[in-house]
Amino acid sequence: MNNIEHRTFAEIDLQDPFFQSLRDDYDGFDDWFGRKHDQDAFVQYDDNHEIIGFLYLKVEENLVDDIVPNIQAKKILKVGTFKIEAHGTKMGEQFIKIISDYAVSEQVDVCYVTIFDKHASLINLVQQFGFNFYGTKENGSKKENVYLKHMKMTTGNINKDFPLVNSCHANKYLLSIYPKYHSVMFPDSILTTENKKIIKDVSYTNSIHKIYVCTMSQVEDFKYGDIVVVYRTAEYGKNAEYSSVATSICVVEEVKKQSEFSSFDKFYEYACKYSVFDRDDLRKWYNKGGCKAIKMTYNGAFKKRIVRHELAEKIGLDRDEYWGCMKLTDDQFRQIVTIGDVAGLIC
Repeated sequence: MNNIEHRTFAEIDLQDPFFQSLRDDYDGFDDWFGRKHDQDAFVQYDDNHEIIGFLYLKVEENLVDDIVPNIQAKKILKVGTFKIEAHGTKMGEQFIKIISDYAVSEQVDVCYVTIFDKHASLINLVQQFGFNFYGTKENGSKKENVYLKHMKMTTGNINKDFPLVNSCHANKYLLSIYPKYHSVMFPDSILTTENKKIIKDVSYTNSIHKIYVCTMSQVEDFKYGDIVVVYRTAEYGKNAEYSSVATSICVVEEVKKQSEFSSFDKFYEYACKYSVFDRDDLRKWYNKGGCKAIKMTYNGAFKKRIVRHELAEKIGLDRDEYWGCMKLTDDQFRQIVTIGDVAGLIC
């Protein structure tokens, strides 16, 4: 989870200046914080070990009656405290992914967050990923808005449905990505054998959206809502049979061909925020000609990586086909998400 750490409240310095705005907004914040001393939170630190992000989650059951209208569901995830100090690296999206992963793992029916009107950027972020205005909550003399997301329903909008994947009418593909790009793009999918220090606080790592650039003609067939199984190729000198692995699941937003951009600058402007490639790398791809930019959402990391040997021998992927970009059958995809233990993401 990048440089976000899992800590108990007792391990977190309440006197960090980060908490002052929360103290101002919520009467009795310090007392509340103290009562949570043995509970867990997610904290992001900067290079000076000062807090720049904080998230507390709590599972509730059946009824939340301090909100108007009340929330009624069997299992409810409350985003108890959520604050980030925006610093241009899209870390907010990494927190959204933590909330979403937690909700799926706990199999909750709905998830909700309360936010004051003044936090417009945070409201925009949660709405982008499917939290809709639901009601209000009184907080002393103040009033917060409540934003709620249904976690077992899809709408057909990839962003709002995130992290759920609607597989009913989607084509499924295996897409190969070189090791040098894989884990800095898909940080939750990093292998246990890799150095975690390669994961940095940068936009292309933190963002839920990813752009991968390649010249494979097959990707031109990708359509909105199609599903991509990310396949990390073997490192140089290693046997692909047991070191090439399927690691992640993504959903295609769009594919743009080089010919759709009037200049390199337009191409770079499109790709730079979400691509692992820097300006020089993108220039090289552009100069090659015929490159494609695949924009997709990063919906989940497999809990169990699947090596090439298993993909071929157990799931039935054809060794003689081109594995750079390979179309999967529905049955192959079903087996992959089952073995990868991400079936909970699939609708």
